[in-house]
Amino acid sequence: MRRSGRSGEPRRPGVAPARRGPSPVRAVVALLALATVLAACSRPEPRPAPTPAGPTSSGPAPSTAAPSTSAPARPALPGFVVLGDVDPRILTDIRYATPHNFVGRPITGYREPLCLLTRRAAEALRRVEDAALAGGHTLKVYDCYRPVPAVNDFVDWAKRPGEQQTKAEFYPHLAKSRLFADGYIGAPTAHSRGSTLDLTLVAVPAATQPPYVPGQPLVACTAPRADRFPDNSVDMGTGFDCFDSLAHTADPRVTGTARDNRQLLKRLMTDAGFVNYDREWWHYSYRNEPYPDTFFDAPVARSSVG
Repeated sequence: MRRSGRSGEPRRPGVAPARRGPSPVRAVVALLALATVLAACSRPEPRPAPTPAGPTSSGPAPSTAAPSTSAPARPALPGFVVLGDVDPRILTDIRYATPHNFVGRPITGYREPLCLLTRRAAEALRRVEDAALAGGHTLKVYDCYRPVPAVNDFVDWAKRPGEQQTKAEFYPHLAKSRLFADGYIGAPTAHSRGSTLDLTLVAVPAATQPPYVPGQPLVACTAPRADRFPDNSVDMGTGFDCFDSLAHTADPRVTGTARDNRQLLKRLMTDAGFVNYDREWWHYSYRNEPYPDTFFDAPVARSSVG
């Protein structure tokens, strides 16, 4: 009986004898080599050291912030409004935008015939209008916010003694040189803070007021109402901007209807938080004004309020 070459099993016909495998020592060596190769392949790839955040010696790091957009321009008079936008019922007769004033020409800074006020003062004035209408009157404003350049224009004018075109109406009994000393013109003025205004009462329905014509004959502001410029205001004892002691709110020479009208205006305004300047029946400041120490110079124009 023939034996097989490996295990003594008989060789099968047609089957080639099996090759002898590698020796155990060679197998171990091969496995160790393969393990070395695999270990080398599994190591992480070397990387450069991380760059510190922030600028380097080669220049600043690129910004990742979103591109900035231009902020809206801040209005020249923040917190101010056009009175007519808050209460269109209130009448306006902005004298310093016209030649009908004590200087006799439009005043610097009055680009448009508008009443500008801080919103706080305008809303308080709306409450006054409600009360006035309940009693058969409406308000009419002559001046509101007054820019610093306008005040400077007044001061410069007061220093020119030869310019007295409207003396016969506005300061008929007072020398122009006394306007500063007697407090009728001064700088700075509360008007430039935006919560002070000049106003009067008009009976409703309001009568039509004839326009002022430059060069027309002038009548003293202290004359009886029937003789003065035909303002559609109720009788207040003098005209507006009358530089005379008769315009003092409580002047004892003012009696009857004119005195009652002054007292009515003062009561309406005081109830809404306004304070009267006792030398001018028309002049009131809002007590709780937002800018008690700020004097603005932006022009009287809608563009100034944004």
